[in-house]
Amino acid sequence: MRYWVAYIKENVKWFLLILGMTVMMTCIMLLNGIDLQEILYGIVLVMVVVATMTGIGYYRYRRGIGQLRLLTDTITTDAGNMKEPEYLYEEQYQECIRLLVQEKERLENELLNHKRSMLEYYSMWVHQIKTPIAALKLLLEESEDAAAREEEKQELFRIEQYVEMALQYHRLESQTNDLIIRTVDLDGVIKSAIHKYARLFIRKKLSLQYEAKPVEAVTDAKWMGFVIEQLLSNAIKYTKAGGVIISVTQERQAVEIVVEDTGVGIRAEDIPRVFENGYTGYNGHSDKKSTGIGLYLCRQMLDKLGHEIRIDSKEGSGTKVTIRILREHREE
Repeated sequence: MRYWVAYIKENVKWFLLILGMTVMMTCIMLLNGIDLQEILYGIVLVMVVVATMTGIGYYRYRRGIGQLRLLTDTITTDAGNMKEPEYLYEEQYQECIRLLVQEKERLENELLNHKRSMLEYYSMWVHQIKTPIAALKLLLEESEDAAAREEEKQELFRIEQYVEMALQYHRLESQTNDLIIRTVDLDGVIKSAIHKYARLFIRKKLSLQYEAKPVEAVTDAKWMGFVIEQLLSNAIKYTKAGGVIISVTQERQAVEIVVEDTGVGIRAEDIPRVFENGYTGYNGHSDKKSTGIGLYLCRQMLDKLGHEIRIDSKEGSGTKVTIRILREHREE
């Protein structure tokens, strides 16, 4: 009964049209003096035809609903084993079902890969954080001379780096991030990053060249600061002698920040993959502290900000990283 009521409601306009035309033709025939019996005969004939077509239409309506129910059931089973379509509309419905199933599977795989990536990262992070904590405990148990205290500060700094990296990873992957796009003083952001890593420059006896310039750009100060800090961290980690040069240049269409070091460089075959999650490359394997997550985070953050990043390097000849901030961006 429910299907019958639904069918009538969906086709009521056609029934009203037929009724209206029947009434109109009856009136015309009466005005033209046609016998009432002949008119009634015509009305009965129309009713028979309408009833017959209604029955056929209702049968196809119920049959179509049944086919759709079968197609719907295949969403949870196998969209590839659907019944061969008899009508064009059935073929279109089946194509829609296949596309929905494919999209569902794609989203499920994407979610699964995302969860796996998150679990792998936090598992790795937990193991990484244990090393400086254990070292710090040992140092605290030993003498309290100046050298020991310096080691303690170094290990604490590493802990802060790992914690900050985990927080940024979480913010990056969350649907509601804390982006604040506005005009930022890049000189202040760079100086803050330099100040944070000054102790490491001194400890490794590396030089640092940076000419302060009053340059502004539309970006997020917190995320840009993290990116520059990560680039400095990598430069210090892979530079044994020489130093780091930071430069900022203004162009008509963009602002460029360049961080260049005199470190071990990157092999040509590793450069295309340095922004991949977890990829450490040849030099990363030689450094047991390398996580392969820093440049990945940098790339993801800059992509969200609409900025560009490029790495130019040659093994044994240092690395040059360029961040390009386009001026087309508008403050929100």
